[in-house]
Amino acid sequence: MNYSRLGTTGLQVSPLCLGCMTYGTPDRGNHSWTLPEEQSRPLIRQAVEAGINFFDTANVYSDGTSEEIVGRALKEFTRRDEVVIATKVHGRMHPGPNGAGLSRKAIFQELDNSLRRLGTDYVDLYQIHRFDYQVPVEETLEALHDLVKAGKVRYLGASSMYAWQFATMLHTAKANGWTRFATMQNYVNLLYREEEREMLPLCQAEGIGVIPWSPLARGRLTRPWDQTSARAESDQFGKSLYQQTADADRKVVEAVAAVASQRGVPPAQVALAWVRSRPAVSAPIVGASRAGHLEDAIAALTLTLSTEELAQLEAPYVPHTVVGFA
Repeated sequence: MNYSRLGTTGLQVSPLCLGCMTYGTPDRGNHSWTLPEEQSRPLIRQAVEAGINFFDTANVYSDGTSEEIVGRALKEFTRRDEVVIATKVHGRMHPGPNGAGLSRKAIFQELDNSLRRLGTDYVDLYQIHRFDYQVPVEETLEALHDLVKAGKVRYLGASSMYAWQFATMLHTAKANGWTRFATMQNYVNLLYREEEREMLPLCQAEGIGVIPWSPLARGRLTRPWDQTSARAESDQFGKSLYQQTADADRKVVEAVAAVASQRGVPPAQVALAWVRSRPAVSAPIVGASRAGHLEDAIAALTLTLSTEELAQLEAPYVPHTVVGFA
């Protein structure tokens, strides 16, 4: 495994990040398709043994049980100083006031809760999961900066939002001498390329490392269009991402399959190689519910698409309504 810098930071990460939303108690939270701990652990171990050192979770994943499973597994399979643990804050964790969002109170209490569940005294990358329209950005940014200075957080990241919002936060942090965001975790894949308009150029200009979520479009780019999965059937958020452009999306999936057939590789490798070719992308976040998912992702690291193949993959795309910020 070759490691590279995360954006323009000095932090070295594997060129793949294991997304850990797949791992969590199925009857906790909103994802009934998640894998319980005994099924999650072998996959986390496989990632560690393959050289992946970058793991992404969130406090809201399976009501905190994703963090618990990941924390226990990493503690057993590797040393803390050898892994980069990323988690997020924003979503609702308890009813009533201050149970969600990016206020100073919510950020402080949720980081402490995440640290307890992960079984560590610091997080390598702490990310705001979404933009909070109810809280001044100055309050959020100063709170995050204070956590860095307290030694509880090493780097800061943001996730899906409008480019103008991210630019505002970058400017505000710089103006006040606060820790700036090092990463942007946004929605980028062959079925959704709207981030190429403004967010990816912004990140490239500002030296922000991009760690795209759902680079395989929740599996839709890995199988024939009419084939489904247990996750696809129960994933309501996933369904909301692909309801309006089915005809065009089908053509993209067919183009991926065609290039994969020409290359003699699975479609997942082609789709992931395309994401890795985007400017500013440091490490796509891949989920894995089977050993083969990780094997395909790792194999994609050595696949370089030609100019002609890139054009073939991109030709069927049509503009999409902006989604993924909810």
